[in-house]
Amino acid sequence: MNFLRDSGPSGPELISGLVARLRAYRGPPVAIMEVCGTHTVAAARMGLRSLLPDGVRLLSGPGCPVCVTPVDLFDQALYLAQEAGVILATYGDAVRVPGTHGSLGGARSQGADVRVVYSALDALALAERNSDREVVLLGLGFETTAPTVASALLRARQDGVKNFSVLSAHKAILPAMEALLQDPEVRIGAFLCPGHASMVLGAKAYAPIAERYGVPCCVAGFEPEDVLVGVLRLLDQVQRGEARAENAYPRAVSAAGNRAAQEALGRVFRRVPARWRGLGEIDGSGYDLRPGFAPWDARKRFLQGIRFEGWEPPGCRCAEVLRGRIEPPECPLFARTCTPQQPVGACMVSSEGACGAHYRYRGRADG
Repeated sequence: MNFLRDSGPSGPELISGLVARLRAYRGPPVAIMEVCGTHTVAAARMGLRSLLPDGVRLLSGPGCPVCVTPVDLFDQALYLAQEAGVILATYGDAVRVPGTHGSLGGARSQGADVRVVYSALDALALAERNSDREVVLLGLGFETTAPTVASALLRARQDGVKNFSVLSAHKAILPAMEALLQDPEVRIGAFLCPGHASMVLGAKAYAPIAERYGVPCCVAGFEPEDVLVGVLRLLDQVQRGEARAENAYPRAVSAAGNRAAQEALGRVFRRVPARWRGLGEIDGSGYDLRPGFAPWDARKRFLQGIRFEGWEPPGCRCAEVLRGRIEPPECPLFARTCTPQQPVGACMVSSEGACGAHYRYRGRADG
């Protein structure tokens, strides 16, 4: 039976109809992983886990860019801010992530020049206004933000802005999804694919994963009806014994993605092995600056020959949360010594982190 039909109503009537169809699922058990931090928050906010039929689980994956960034990268940023004397520009969530010896916010309270920016172009403008200072952007994010950093670097080269550089920790989401499927400790039956990154990648980017591993994939948006439709599309595939890449977010995501953004990525970055918190090193999962952009590469300019160990906080189980091995409440620190006010791990810090989402919406999500 195909329990997923085109829907006519809108608003609350549409939501209630989608929930009814969700509860009508009678297919095999399946674990669905969302690999987007915004989906993590949306699912927790709407109490989606409590709506799932028996045998269907929703797992949070490595969709939070701050969360998957290893500790030693934050140690590098701390060194730049404290020892190299640069203006360290960063996005807001990264300020509170604990490094081995403190956070960027703590360094700022002790006199380091750490500034929150909203885009890579803001950081470039900061460098242009402070031509006597070095400005380093801590480059975090997946294919959503990496093209904006590429555009800023292209402009910096074009305009000859020499006091601007990037400490790149950008990640590619597709290799991480494959690594999870190859992990014998993680059982994933379907992927709810990220809406934001897919605007750049395109929905067809997930087709090789669906075909190679026999795992249904569906791109979804972030409103409650978007998430529900995405989950329903996946369950329909599971019930039919199919595995393909679908797009339930066509108003924002095309099949081929954003060609201009893809071109900017290719001009500025090259794909390299990269380490992820929880997943280890994954081939081809990092975006590193090409040699032609060495003058704007903070790692080459300021960190050559310096080793950073990066120690995880004792007792923190962020790594297992990011792999879908455990739910946040299963960590012994959750809501005890680790809270949004006093975070121990990155998953509690970020607005897109699974632990933070579970903490804020504990009354709506099971666990």
